[in-house]
Parts: sequence; structure tokens; C-alpha cells
Amino acid sequence: MISIIVPCYNQAQYLPEALQSVLNQTWQHWECIIVNDGSPDQTEEVAKEWIAKDSRFKYLAKENGGLSSARNSGLDMAMGEYIQFLDADDCLHESKFEKSLEFCEQLNLDLIISNYVSFTKDISKTNPPRFNLQESYFNYEKIVFEWDFEFAIPIHCAIFKAKYFKGFRFPIHLKAKEDWIMWISIFKQNPNTGFINKPFALYRDHLSSMTRDRQTMQSNYVNALLYLKIILNDNDFNKLLTLILTNLYSKIEIAESNFLKIKKSKTYQWGSKIRNVGNILKVENWFQSNPQK
Repeated sequence: MISIIVPCYNQAQYLPEALQSVLNQTWQHWECIIVNDGSPDQTEEVAKEWIAKDSRFKYLAKENGGLSSARNSGLDMAMGEYIQFLDADDCLHESKFEKSLEFCEQLNLDLIISNYVSFTKDISKTNPPRFNLQESYFNYEKIVFEWDFEFAIPIHCAIFKAKYFKGFRFPIHLKAKEDWIMWISIFKQNPNTGFINKPFALYRDHLSSMTRDRQTMQSNYVNALLYLKIILNDNDFNKLLTLILTNLYSKIEIAESNFLKIKKSKTYQWGSKIRNVGNILKVENWFQSNPQK
């Protein structure tokens, strides 16, 4: 059986489409745990509709604790041999479970990853993914040192054997990058991994997505590094830190170079002259308006 864990916070508008993609699966032996992470919207009403529709849907309401906390609560309830994560605004291809498990059984795999595509509103109108996944990415070295530089894996691309979560829970103090921690923890155990190069996962790209909040992502990247300082050995952590700082310095150099080019442009120079004239006029107007001063 596959246990699908669907955390939901203020995404009731997307939840039915995500759950329908579970119900559409050609593989029938699953349970779907909907975790309401203290949503003030209609998440509970939507979830109860689906519980009434099919007994394989289960519902858990909890106080708001964040995405990691919600996933952990789902893991605590999960009864399946396999784990599938599915965020409430994403979807799955109807053949994902069947094809993935066939592959797992044939090759005795612990972890099966499929490729993905992006969409915005209409699931039938997809776009190329941000990263085109390749089998060569799926090892400990790549996950640690090339994550976010060369690739990242949307969590719903994978189906995991549940044994990898017996000793792991998502860090609840992280609001982002918690999936990177998960991947590192799993690949430290050298899982027998397979790859299906078909878009069995569908990633919704929308303006309210947390991944578009640059400040949140950057602050949690720093928090993730503090966590990795504990779980990585010193050599790996120092190597990772060097890569990050080198990449950051390179971006600063590029930004400085681009700014110098802008300053040398005729448009910038004319703008500076106009701005200076404007400042002079403002001073003159001030004196005219305040003759006594």
C-alpha cells in the first residue's frame, strides 16, 4: 500500500484537483492522509467531502505548525509500505503509482523518482520544468553539492519505501529547504534508486507559491546550513560552504559589472543630469516658498 500525505494550509481552492489526481490512480491500494495545518479557509469542508466520497481518504486536523510539522503528522499516521508526498496545490499523473511500483518490484528498488512538468491553472496545459531531471543526479554527492545550483527534485516526484522515515522527521523550525534535508538524510543511506523519465508529477507554478518568496527562501537556506553542520561530516560541510560562498561572490561580481555598464550608458548619464536639474529646481522652489528662512 502507498500512503499519500497531503499537507494543506490555505490551499482549499487547489485541494480538490490534487485529491482527484489521487482518486484517478490506476493503482488502487492506497490511503490518502489529508493534514489540515490549522487552515482558516475551507480546507476542512473540502477534506470531509472527499472522506465521504472514498474511505481511503483520511483526515487529520491540527494546530498550525508549518509544512514540516504537517508532513510529520502524516508520517505518524501512515500505514503503507511506501510513502508519497503531495502538496495540496500539485497533482499526479494517473499512472504514477502503477508504473512506479512495477519498476520497484522488478528491480527491488527502495526509491523511485519520476520526471515532472509545470502548470499554472489548467493541468492540461503544461510547461517545461525548471530542472530536467536526470538519473546521474540521484546520489549523495550530487544531492549535497549541486542542490539548487544544478537541480532540485520536487518532493512529489518520488515514491519512497517507508523504512526511510522510521528514523527521520522533517525539521519543524525550517519553513523551506526541509526537503533538501530529507533527500540528504535518505541518500546518506545509499538507497537503491530508480528513475522513470516520464512526467508523472505535475508542479503548480503560481504567484503565491512559497518558492517565489526570495526572502523566506534565503533565510531558510541559512537555517538549513546550520542543520547540515550537524548531520554532515566536517569535510563535506566545509566543501559545501566553500561552493556556496564562491557562487555568492560570483553573483556579486556580475551584479557590480552590470551596474558599471549601466552607469556608463548614455541613458543613465542623461538621467543623472535631469535628476541634478530637478534637485536644483526643488531647492529654488523651497527658497521661494520660504523667503523668511
